[in-house]
Amino acid sequence: MQNPSKLRPFFENIEFEENNGKMILNFGPQHPSAHGQLKLVLELDGEKVVRAMPEIGFMHRGVEKMAENMTFQEFLPVTDRVDYIASSANNYALCAAVEKLCDIEVPRRAQIIRTMLLELNRISSHLLFLATHALDVGAMTVFLYAFREREYILDLIEKYCGARLTHSSIKIGGVFLDLPSGWTEELLAFCNKFPSDIATYEGLLSENRIWRMRLEGVGVLSRENALSWGCSGVMLRASGVEFDIRKAEPYLVYDEIDFEVPYSNTGDCYARYKLYMEEMRQSVKILLQCEKLYNNSGPEILANSPQFVSASKEQIMTQNYSLMQHFVLVTQGLKAKRGEIYHPTESPKGELGFYIYSTAESSPYRLKIRAPSFFHCALYEELLVGQYVADVVTIIGSSNIILGEIDR
Repeated sequence: MQNPSKLRPFFENIEFEENNGKMILNFGPQHPSAHGQLKLVLELDGEKVVRAMPEIGFMHRGVEKMAENMTFQEFLPVTDRVDYIASSANNYALCAAVEKLCDIEVPRRAQIIRTMLLELNRISSHLLFLATHALDVGAMTVFLYAFREREYILDLIEKYCGARLTHSSIKIGGVFLDLPSGWTEELLAFCNKFPSDIATYEGLLSENRIWRMRLEGVGVLSRENALSWGCSGVMLRASGVEFDIRKAEPYLVYDEIDFEVPYSNTGDCYARYKLYMEEMRQSVKILLQCEKLYNNSGPEILANSPQFVSASKEQIMTQNYSLMQHFVLVTQGLKAKRGEIYHPTESPKGELGFYIYSTAESSPYRLKIRAPSFFHCALYEELLVGQYVADVVTIIGSSNIILGEIDR
């Protein structure tokens, strides 16, 4: 005999509750458009969102607490996992904070290589944003094209450091390796080709009637709200605030490079999409200038600071003092100076900074990461109210969050 209970609707991941004609809808944490383990509890009146409550913590790993039990060098590869699609940006942010705390002067060639890696990371991250955001809204072709060009960038990074996703390509005091032979020629070939690829994406999307209807006037974030909620990066610049840490507080060789900071006053999803496209063009411009600076730089890639940085492999193999100093740094860890420091950087998603409180031990007494996605996720509580449920996916996509930055 048939069991009648099996004929009732069964919702595995969705819970419904009736409340004065309103419906509670759990969006995520396994929804593919949630871009990770984001759970969004939406209260709907018909198809309109009247209340939105982001819930986080489903992939919490205690990264900041791990830092207190590891040496600075041991913790460096862990930062790869914070924003795993722009790992070099996190590597650099930690290294820069430690170097600032310890007054370590990084050689010029290492600074140029770091700038190249950061900008390649920026383009790679923006391409992933474009591909997944377009797929969320329903544009399949752009997804395939963007992933194709992203592969070229990952190939370049792999040829430099041997890794494609979690790079660990930057070390405290400089970089591990100089650029391999022929690397800059491949970089130039990519930079010469990529602008035409950006034009292809824009040809498919920018004037596409469906794309514009789904993005224009959706998820409008005012200048006041963007500043009030602590937004940064494209989320802030799309709302009319022309602020980029690379310009405001230059680091590495950004103060020597000519590039523009694109911004918009409309603050909607379409404005954010346009800024991401323009930022990729500016990154290509930066890479081309870095290639010229690299050719005119000296060969040093590691700081001459024996107290904090191991000597080069050649020196370790030939000089007894360098070998002893390397042994001490590896077994006991770098003992940073006593004090506290915060160093902000402009990651692909916005302001990424590391706060370190040091008691002159080999591990930080306290470490705090200021990640942009955390602030942009909190914004949903206000930004989604009044929007249609179909636009929720568009708004989440345009804010370009990564849950590794949120569930630290």
